[in-house]
Amino acid sequence: MGIEALVIYLIIGAIAGWLAGVIYKGYGFGLIGNIVVGIVGAFLAGLIFPRLGLWIDGGILAQIIWATLGAIVLLFLISLVRRAT
Repeated sequence: MGIEALVIYLIIGAIAGWLAGVIYKGYGFGLIGNIVVGIVGAFLAGLIFPRLGLWIDGGILAQIIWATLGAIVLLFLISLVRRAT
């Protein structure tokens, strides 16, 4: 993986984490936190959604949507853990 790919992943993660924080109100974690949530959310989306039969093909916009959906799932799981404690 080159430096360009890493920068693109970080940008997609930041956008997806920010969008997930806006959609799932009250769970913004700042810039670095949003990048992490977006990247982990994209990873979760890549694991979970294909097993459910969901596929998104396309360019960067599709990847942002995919990562955002995964980040929303991650924020939902975080909210469940916070409620349990």
